[in-house]
Amino acid sequence: MDELAYQASRQGANPSPCVFEKALLASCAQCSLSKRLSLAEREVVACTFEVARINCGTLESLFRERATFALRLPRPGIPIVHVKAMQLQCGGLRGLQAALAAPALDVHDLVQRAQANQSSLLDLPWQDIVNSIAAWKLRRRAAPKTPS
Repeated sequence: MDELAYQASRQGANPSPCVFEKALLASCAQCSLSKRLSLAEREVVACTFEVARINCGTLESLFRERATFALRLPRPGIPIVHVKAMQLQCGGLRGLQAALAAPALDVHDLVQRAQANQSSLLDLPWQDIVNSIAAWKLRRRAAPKTPS
């Protein structure tokens, strides 16, 4: 399938994509409000609650803003490479889970806990979260076995 045609059909089939779609598809986290959809032999994730999607967007923006220097990210508005996006999402959510001492890595639950425990998302322990983002590494593939 042509990539441009796929992107056009993706926007029609999934008008409210999950902000943390990369993390959910990589099994770094789960979300009680997400809904998985199949589209052209690919899987996409939709958010079922618009307010939660806005809150997650705010959190992801803060991840990117706070980790810009540590990850050497480009200026806002310029897309980042996939591995950096994975590092922001997976590392950020793991750091937030550790900072809040949350038992599970459920995105919606983490955002709710962060808003309940702090007066603002800006008041989170960002140094610890950014350290977790910087420390997160993409899982290496296993070396292919050589026939003997």
